Amino acid sequence: MKIERLPEFRKDMKRLLKRYRTLNDDLEVIMTILKKKPDERPPFSYRIEGLGLETCIIKVKKIACKSLKGSGVNSGLRMLYAYFPDEQRIVFIELFHKNEKLNEDRKRILSNFN
Repeated sequence: MKIERLPEFRKDMKRLLKRYRTLNDDLEVIMTILKKKPDERPPFSYRIEGLGLETCIIKVKKIACKSLKGSGVNSGLRMLYAYFPDEQRIVFIELFHKNEKLNEDRKRILSNFN
């Protein structure tokens, strides 16, 4: 399984790393899991429907972040990725804290995958 990151995702990471120092390690755990089970896994993640795209966009709601002690998978971090099963490829799209904004950046998704 090949994992890529959009430039915008890299900017999200850089910004969030200032607050959440363990984010790189936390992301490594997520990548290990996604390499084994890349499809959605409710209640931890679900597909975003209604975008009209050929690929599958998945939103991960429950991310364990060591920097947010005591909250476990209820850390409030959200991540979006595109899954291309035929190519065995995942592209990380967006990473944000739920207090920053309510929903994903659909404009970013459509501009990169339409």
